[in-house]
Amino acid sequence: MANFRPLDLVVLNTFVAVVDKGGFTAAADTLHLAQSTVSAHLKRLEETFGQPLLQRGRKAPIPTPAGERLLSHARQMLRQNALAWQDVSAQRLDGVVRLGIPDDYVIYLPEALSEFESQYPGVELQVDCGLSVDLVQSVRAGSLDLAITTRQPKSPGGEVLCQEPTVWAGATGHDTQRRTPLPLAVSKDGACIFRERALAALDAMGIPWRIAYTSASLSGLTAAMRAGLAITVLTPSMLGAGLRVIGSDEGLPELPMIEIALHHRPGCPNEATRQLALSLQTHIQARSTVGLNKTAPA
Repeated sequence: MANFRPLDLVVLNTFVAVVDKGGFTAAADTLHLAQSTVSAHLKRLEETFGQPLLQRGRKAPIPTPAGERLLSHARQMLRQNALAWQDVSAQRLDGVVRLGIPDDYVIYLPEALSEFESQYPGVELQVDCGLSVDLVQSVRAGSLDLAITTRQPKSPGGEVLCQEPTVWAGATGHDTQRRTPLPLAVSKDGACIFRERALAALDAMGIPWRIAYTSASLSGLTAAMRAGLAITVLTPSMLGAGLRVIGSDEGLPELPMIEIALHHRPGCPNEATRQLALSLQTHIQARSTVGLNKTAPA
């Protein structure tokens, strides 16, 4: 029978950070460690198991089959470690937090919620995706604790977290933007400020348009775009593979900025809700700053 060696939680935490953050440099920045220390931790862990845990020769760190198995155990061990600390020190947060977010903004969730769950494993998160106007009503009715929305005339209020530019987007390899009337992929009428502003901008320039595809989800809109059926309006952070920004030099009007807001359920929030709100504020504002820097002219 093999001799089992106790695993170092610090080293396991470094391993998880390298995988989650997409590299040694990003993990070092997150953990406030030198990159050489991160490398040393991974080397020590691989020596402990006597086999590689990350595939070599790739830009992003991808676990080997053994690394995948260890990653699952490492997450459980780190979660249990956090629970133990919070329980013994009487600082444990628990309860349920209900968060609403549009499908378009799911891009903001993974890292923020993963960090929150790691820090507060006793809190149960429930996430509901929907249209901004519906999410605001749910928060006001008390069926959601928090909601991230696009501010618009029919869903005002909330705390503005950031502003983002809006752009015309279409599929690479298609000239859909040259068709007349211009085919659009949009959400349903009265529910989306992206739709309202797109139509207003086109009308102001006298550009004929038609609604070619309607969907309440970003995945539905992007499917229509990738097939070359229509173009739409997005923020740069929503652009996925196979899509590109269509600039004003291609004959389309400039579009205004949009505001992303955080809405709180009326009444005094519990501590878990307050901490999640702080985490979302930090991540969304940081992501928006990066996005604006990427789209700023050189």
